[in-house]
Amino acid sequence: MFSRSSLRAAPFIVGALVCAILFVGVYLFFVRSYMGQLIDERAFAGADAWQAGIVDAGREFLDLLPVLSVGIAAVFSIVLVIARRNWLVFITAVTAVAAANASTQLLKYLILARPERGVADGLSNSLPSGHTTVAASAALVVYLLAAPRFRPMVAVIGSSYAIVAGAATLVNQWHRPSDVIAALLVVAFWGCGAGFVLAISHARTATPAPSRLRALVWIAIGCAMVAGVGLAVTYISALAGGSHLLIAYIGGLAAIAAVAYALTALGHRVFRTLA
Repeated sequence: MFSRSSLRAAPFIVGALVCAILFVGVYLFFVRSYMGQLIDERAFAGADAWQAGIVDAGREFLDLLPVLSVGIAAVFSIVLVIARRNWLVFITAVTAVAAANASTQLLKYLILARPERGVADGLSNSLPSGHTTVAASAALVVYLLAAPRFRPMVAVIGSSYAIVAGAATLVNQWHRPSDVIAALLVVAFWGCGAGFVLAISHARTATPAPSRLRALVWIAIGCAMVAGVGLAVTYISALAGGSHLLIAYIGGLAAIAAVAYALTALGHRVFRTLA
């Protein structure tokens, strides 16, 4: 017979494995393959062609993002841990955030490589995005420390903040869409790790409540459909020698939003039984 803690931990194990598999898939296709690099580069070039005058604001936001994210996370963490007196959650959350940011830097600079495929050769690997990892992990620590009844609101605000951060890196041509998506998967992986620790520990169990994130699910589905169309058009266009930079750009932004909101909705569903 499985213990209650083992049953609670199972979804987090599955979630971590899924995130790891998706991360490998994103890397193999968008970094290691010619067509993946080409599709990513079309979105990257589309950002340059269709910045719509927001690049300066985006750059200012990105310059402030590390300090802003750390500051927000620190203030909320201190307030919440004092209010709830849940030091186990605090230590687990901080460890997960540190691991997410450390692994992003190790993966990008020491482990992963971007081979030359005749597409923007000479550029070093930029996957995963460090700025997106910082923003998403800051949202994660606040979410974990928040009381269960406030987590749906924190989830929506936090995921939207991560999307804005990731989209800003694309708009300013700091990162490609796959870099941002990979960073979201890294944070989700360590979020599952934190959930696993809390599930097998003596952390309190919350009474399961309705997810209240159905609207987020439908938004994720809508964005995924837009991203799918953009990917298909960009792929077919690339085979035919065309470009369609705007479609690739919009598809990349939609893919970032779809992944962020989908991970948030699924993550909240498994975390809502943990206090």
